[in-house]
Amino acid sequence: MSHEKISEEIAALENSAKHEEETSNHGEKHSPLAQFEVKKIIDFKVGGVDLSFTNSALYMVIATFLIITFMLAATRKKLLIPSRLQVVAEGVYNFINDMILTSIGEEGKKFFPLIFSLFTFILLCNVLGMTPYSFTPTSQIIVTLSLAMVSFFAITIFAILRNGIGGFLHMFLPSGVPTWMAPVIFIIELFSFLIRPITLSVRLFANLVAGHVLLKVVAGFVISLGVIFGTLPFLFSVLMTGFELFVAVLQAYIFSVLVCVYFGETVKAH
Repeated sequence: MSHEKISEEIAALENSAKHEEETSNHGEKHSPLAQFEVKKIIDFKVGGVDLSFTNSALYMVIATFLIITFMLAATRKKLLIPSRLQVVAEGVYNFINDMILTSIGEEGKKFFPLIFSLFTFILLCNVLGMTPYSFTPTSQIIVTLSLAMVSFFAITIFAILRNGIGGFLHMFLPSGVPTWMAPVIFIIELFSFLIRPITLSVRLFANLVAGHVLLKVVAGFVISLGVIFGTLPFLFSVLMTGFELFVAVLQAYIFSVLVCVYFGETVKAH
């Protein structure tokens, strides 16, 4: 085999490998799961620990900034005849306050800052994730689990401080349970208490991921089918966008109201 022929075959193999790589990258770019990829914006390490600023951190900072800015602007002038911003802020305040009073009672007002922060932060992260070319921090299990763990530790510490160790343990043993069933019931109730951070975090994470993936898949059908045949998928994607926005608000409410219910159980424990 001549030297020229060998060179031609090597060049052909290189071109084929390059084409396969480009095809693979193109497929990954348009994958429904590509939108959940955490990307570094500022690479930063301290002592081998990766503290890079990512797109997830960026949108959490944006959500926090928008909440603080909105509340400061809405409450800057406390008017007798409220402005539109003040009406919205007071509406959110009353909504969360009623949620706390219903689930916990008057004693729950001390937890208003926590519940308000959880609700508004999750809501803003969910809604920001609906904007084009954005990122949804609450689609990451580490973010939702962190929020759930903060709530879990706050509930546990409050339950122990309020009811003592004995009263805290009594939460896992309902009154009227037969003695021979007490150990089994205690273990079941304790287990259900310990997995609350997992159920809280997975519920929020799974709902957002499923909705975003479905929207991405439907949008892909719109593009691939063209103007004529893509009309039905387009209308469906518009409908799904509205539904996904509803889910974004609903999941923030469900997370917050469940935390209130768990606090309420510690207050009502005897």
